[in-house]
Amino acid sequence: MNALAATNRNFRQAARILGLDSKIEKSLLIPFREIKVECTIPKDDGTLVSYVGFRVQHDNARGPMKGGIRYHHEVELDEVNALAQLMTWKTAVANIPYGGAKGGIGCTPKDLSVSELERLTRVFTQKIHDLIGINTDVPAPDMGTNAQTMAWILDEYSKFHGHSPAIVTGKPIDLGGSLGREAATGRGAVYATEALLAEYGKNIKDLTFAIQGFGNVGAWAGKIIHERGGKVIAVSDITGAIKNPNGLDIPALLSHREKTGKLTDFAGGDVMNSDELLTHECDVLIPCALGGVLNRENADHVKAKFIIEAANHPTDPDADEILSKKGVVILPDIYANAGGVTVSYFEWVQNIQGFMWDEEKVNAELKKYMTRAFHNLKSMCHSHNCNLRMGAFTLGVNRVARATQLRGWEA
Repeated sequence: MNALAATNRNFRQAARILGLDSKIEKSLLIPFREIKVECTIPKDDGTLVSYVGFRVQHDNARGPMKGGIRYHHEVELDEVNALAQLMTWKTAVANIPYGGAKGGIGCTPKDLSVSELERLTRVFTQKIHDLIGINTDVPAPDMGTNAQTMAWILDEYSKFHGHSPAIVTGKPIDLGGSLGREAATGRGAVYATEALLAEYGKNIKDLTFAIQGFGNVGAWAGKIIHERGGKVIAVSDITGAIKNPNGLDIPALLSHREKTGKLTDFAGGDVMNSDELLTHECDVLIPCALGGVLNRENADHVKAKFIIEAANHPTDPDADEILSKKGVVILPDIYANAGGVTVSYFEWVQNIQGFMWDEEKVNAELKKYMTRAFHNLKSMCHSHNCNLRMGAFTLGVNRVARATQLRGWEA
C-alpha cells in the first residue's frame, strides 16, 4: 500500500471513530491546492535539464500551511500529497497553529553540483513564490535539502517580497535560524520516547536501542539516548550497518563517520547486514529513514517491544496489524517526529517577533509541547478505546475538523 492510500485509510478510520459528517470528512481529505511546476536549469557543462517540482498545500483551517521540501528521485505527487496530509494532522497533534503542506523536486541531489542545486532551488522558488508566504505557507528542509537550501529560498523569495526571514524555517543561524532546530526532530523523538516509557515504568538508561537511518534525525536521537545512559546496540545508514551488544560509543562512531564517510570499519562494533537491523534483538526500534520499511515480509520477525516512528510512514498497514497482534507498542509518526515542526514553529515565532531565544529555552519548550501532546494523545486513546496511532489521528483530525466547522467552511 502506498503512503497516500495508507494515510487516507488512517484518516477514514479516525473519522469513523469521531463520527464525522461525510461532508466535512470529504472536505478534510481534499487538498487546498496542488502545484506542479517545470524547473529547467543550465547544468555546469551548459546543457539544459528539466525537473518537475511539486508543492501540495493540504489544509489551512488552523493557520498557515507548513511542511518540508524534499529533493529525491522518487518524489511524485501521491507521496507529496500523503506527506502534506500527514503534516496537517501532525501540526494539530502538536497543537501548533499551522496546517499541512509538503513539496519536492524529483532529482538526485548527489548527482548535482552545489551551483546546480542552487540554480534549481532558485528556479523552483521563482515558480512558487506567489503561492507561499509568511502567513500562507512556510517551507522547511526535508530529505535531500538542508539549511543552505532554505537560505537560497529565503534570498530568492526576498527579491520579490522584501526581507522575509519567516518565509522558511530550518535556516542557517546567521539568517535567523533557531538554535536547537537541527537536533529538534531527533530530540523530540527522545522526549516522546521518555513520555511513552514512563507509562510503562521504564527508563531510557535501562533499555537497548536499534536505530535504522543514522542521518540527521537518527544521529541526534542516538547521541541524546547515549547521553541519557541508553544502550544503542545497532545503527545503519546508506553506507552499511554496525552493532555492538554492549552498546556503541555514539560520539566516537559519529567522529569515525565524519572522517571516513561511512559507519563500517569502526573499531567499536561489528558489521551487520543492514536489512537485519529492523529485526535485531533490542527493546526499542527507531526507524529514521524512508517510509514502508516495516512491512508484511519482516514485521513478524521484529523483536523490539517498542517502535518509535521517527521517519514518516515507516510502518505500512499490514505490518501495523501484525505488530499490534504481537503486542508491540508503536508510537506513531504524526506524534513521534513532530519535534522538527514544533521547533520550526518556534523559529517562525522568533522571526516574526525579531527576538531570538537561547537553546535552553528552545529545548525546554520542545519538551513541554511533546509531553503535553503525549498526554492529549493518551486521553484520546482512553476516550475511544483505541491504539496510539488512532489516538494521534483522532486527536489531530478532531482539532482540524473543529477549526473547519468554527470557520464555517463545511457548508
